[in-house]
Amino acid sequence: MLDKKKIIYMIIFTIFCIGLAYLLYRVFFAPEKTIAPPTQTGSELSPGQFPSADDSDNIPPSETTINTLPISPTSPTTETERKIIQPRIITPQVKKEIDSSIMNVTRDKTGKAKFYDQSDGKFYRLNSNGEIEALSETTFYDVDSVTWSSINNEAILEYPDGSNIYYNFDTKKQVTLPKHWEDFSFSGTGDKIAAKSLGFSEENQWLITSDAEGKNIKLIEPMGANADKVEVNWSPSNQVVALSRTGEALGSDRQQILLVGLNGENFQGLIVEGRGLVDQWSPQGEKLLYSVYNARNDYQPELWVVNAYGDQIGTNRRLLGLNTWADKCTFENERFVYCGVPSFLETGAGFARQIADYTTDKLIKIDLESGIKTEIPLNSSHTIDTIFLDSTNENIYFTDKSQNGLFSIEL
Repeated sequence: MLDKKKIIYMIIFTIFCIGLAYLLYRVFFAPEKTIAPPTQTGSELSPGQFPSADDSDNIPPSETTINTLPISPTSPTTETERKIIQPRIITPQVKKEIDSSIMNVTRDKTGKAKFYDQSDGKFYRLNSNGEIEALSETTFYDVDSVTWSSINNEAILEYPDGSNIYYNFDTKKQVTLPKHWEDFSFSGTGDKIAAKSLGFSEENQWLITSDAEGKNIKLIEPMGANADKVEVNWSPSNQVVALSRTGEALGSDRQQILLVGLNGENFQGLIVEGRGLVDQWSPQGEKLLYSVYNARNDYQPELWVVNAYGDQIGTNRRLLGLNTWADKCTFENERFVYCGVPSFLETGAGFARQIADYTTDKLIKIDLESGIKTEIPLNSSHTIDTIFLDSTNENIYFTDKSQNGLFSIEL
């Protein structure tokens, strides 16, 4: 009887040991089972998966960094993939289109360049084949300044002695304008001009408009003793004809800029953080790109943009984080701008601009919505003076402060 009990106890103990060993194996040594995630199709997200986000449009402009084009993708893993995917990093080649002393270059109706050649006193253009052809056989010696119409093939020529001539390159019509008219600007529609009419006395100093041939004169605003504070700059929208630095006094490093309309409109003034205003309208006249200098940044020009049309005037004012002048920039459209940006600026360059005339520029593309700035590397050194895009936005033309001629870059 005793032997049977021992046998039963031994069997029970053996079963207990086996169960305990199995339990220890399951807890500490058995491999974990892998649960496959559900299949993801299209743009659907698996449970627990976060969507990817691109917050580039929310980056404040002052906090963005300058990228360099082109940006390479993630390195391929195989030699075949490298041959197919990896792009060639090509630096845009700067081409010299013209090798003479030219001035007042702007975009022609065909999208190429038109300009005045100081060496022979004639006007030329680049045709669609990139060949130079004369706009007129007439010679205009010693022209001091040229104001082009953005619509028609016509211009106002100003001479050192104060003489002014309207000339139509299509009809060859020439009209002499009054000598006491200065600082011309064509309307966005091209059928009118604005100017300062500077009589001998302050009460005869007016901002005026007329047709392109100087007829149908309209007095817009009296300037009095403030003629030197008025900039004639007709907006593409035709809403604003001039900007005036005669707004409310706001201190040594701030000022209010008044927008002058055609019919005495009481537009909202623009507050700018500095002096030495240099400005440029966007293609539709909805924005104003401008530069000013102040003590905060060692009197170097700072680039800003602000809404400047209708009820939005003065809104969305942003510092773009670049030290350059607004007239060293050109708009591609209402969103993108290309600028020549000096690689280095001395203290005080804002009010002594000539000290940057031999400083090498970088070519920067700016996204005005996100503030993202991208450098376009160049294969040669240049100090950009005037700059514009052709009608296809595929080529940039520019002149150089330290070199004669016209240069182009294929984007």
